[in-house]
Amino acid sequence: MTATISNFHYGAVTPISAYLLACLGAALGLRCTTRSLRRPHGRARWLALGAVSIGCGIWTMHFIAMIGFSIQGALVSYDTPRTLLSLAVAIAVVAIGVFLVGYRGGSPANLAVAGTITGLGVAAMHYLGMSAIHTAGALHYDTPTVALSVVIAVVAATAALWAAVSIHGLWASLGASLVMGVAVTGMHYTGMAAVSVHLTGQTSAAAAHTSLMSFLLLMLAGPLAVLLIAAVIVMFDPDMMLGDSDSWDPPASTPHGTGSGTGTGTGTGTPAWQPGQHPPSYPSYPSSGEHPSSSRSW
Repeated sequence: MTATISNFHYGAVTPISAYLLACLGAALGLRCTTRSLRRPHGRARWLALGAVSIGCGIWTMHFIAMIGFSIQGALVSYDTPRTLLSLAVAIAVVAIGVFLVGYRGGSPANLAVAGTITGLGVAAMHYLGMSAIHTAGALHYDTPTVALSVVIAVVAATAALWAAVSIHGLWASLGASLVMGVAVTGMHYTGMAAVSVHLTGQTSAAAAHTSLMSFLLLMLAGPLAVLLIAAVIVMFDPDMMLGDSDSWDPPASTPHGTGSGTGTGTGTGTPAWQPGQHPPSYPSYPSSGEHPSSSRSW
């Protein structure tokens, strides 16, 4: 018997919450990548924090959305090791992509390779998480819809990596994170549209929702704490605290012949008079143009 499936058991609460967490992870990842480009000496640390932020954001989005997943008449539970493995996969594949573009740049070829690896990894995380489901039935997938979800994941990952190395302004990064949230959440629900369940038994639906909620909330605690810590690090970064922009101009060079860098030159190589010094003295001549040494009788 084919079961009735719902991805919105709690209404709009779960998809909206999932979307916001995906946006948060993307925004933190973009800001960390920007910091890595500005600070080469700490690039690896910032890229690692960005990868963890994006990976946790994607994984948290997936499992918050799964809180709204229900199978009518069937108990849903999760395999803990496989669920945690999906989290590790999400962080690892995002790290590969972020480090590739962080160290090798955003050339089209490099973006294509990094985006493909990351996108396939995100899709693998999604379906690995789905394989952790235990229920009184078998899950089946519609192949064309699965393929579409994988394509969306690759495109979304490529766009995210391009944004990571190309968009540095604060408001531009926030706008990009909103778009990335749509792409990641859209990939999830496209994948979920491919699912069908053929039941082999029945259990209490109330027990299914209670078990699912308690398990997923426990699993979400760790990644949510990581995102909170990452947000604190980014918000209290000195550049953010001082309101420093992500674009800066090199110091202007002093043109040749304009004097030393300690004052305003006269244009002839002679330093200008500085306050507190005796002003330079110059010979003065009478209005008649005679030299002061010449005598004049009255």
